[in-house]
Amino acid sequence: MQIVSIGEVLWDVFGEKEFLGGAPLNFSAHLHRLDSSVTLLSAVGADARGNLTLKTMRNLGLTTEMVHTVAERPTGTAIIVTDSAGNASFTIDRPAAFDCLRMDDALFERLDSLQPGWIYFGTLALTEECTEQILLQLLQHSPQAKRFYDMNLRTGHWNLPLVLRLSALATVLKLNDTEAEHLFTLTFGTREFDLEEFCRHWSSTYNIETICVTLGSKGCAVFHAEALQAFAGVSIEVADTVGAGDAFAAAFLHGLDAGWPMARTAAFANALGALVASREGATPVWQIDECLSLMATQV
Repeated sequence: MQIVSIGEVLWDVFGEKEFLGGAPLNFSAHLHRLDSSVTLLSAVGADARGNLTLKTMRNLGLTTEMVHTVAERPTGTAIIVTDSAGNASFTIDRPAAFDCLRMDDALFERLDSLQPGWIYFGTLALTEECTEQILLQLLQHSPQAKRFYDMNLRTGHWNLPLVLRLSALATVLKLNDTEAEHLFTLTFGTREFDLEEFCRHWSSTYNIETICVTLGSKGCAVFHAEALQAFAGVSIEVADTVGAGDAFAAAFLHGLDAGWPMARTAAFANALGALVASREGATPVWQIDECLSLMATQV
């Protein structure tokens, strides 16, 4: 499977510890471990974190050919605070280097040669108008590619018109239950939240084939072929939840592209997301056998 992902690369800062992150980077790293070919479009600063980013990406097995180094902005950072359950809140400094994404004819020719089957994008980096325009150009250059929109709404780094525009581009949408409920309220006002009603409305309005809603430790729900199904999660001891959703997204796309039954795809995604949540950092080392063992514990 050939994937192009576009968006932020940044460092997750937990007090004295720092881990390379950003949803597109995390997603790309986990898909690479699942034997997919992933090219990430992003930018880093001409600084120590930028140099370390490129080195770490190579160590993760990712190509850096589409990651630009820019002098005018620092490499992105996210200051992260976790609560007693391991849930994270983010403070993201903007503008950052990833807001300075650039493309030229040579890079588009390179992307044309890749013939990606999927293009992945989120919301955060797309709040920069020039990055949204680059995404639209990328989609025009790759009409054969399906589109995976991993919503990831961060406080202060999204707006509803953008989310609606990006939803209209998606073949597959992934979001969490809190995001779904918030969008439901913005759409329907004070009406009591109904997940199936949300999925049915969002799917029909924006012509989305599959909507996957993560439910934390409860697993996920998937709206596909006009039906909503729930799939149980697994019980683990949480270290931190940063990157767990990105691992879930990578595993879900892996199963979906492989043509697995939805139950197997969801179980695999739930297991990999849980496995990453049980370890520090967004891209910890994991083995496929560990994921398969966790799948067997789902109830």
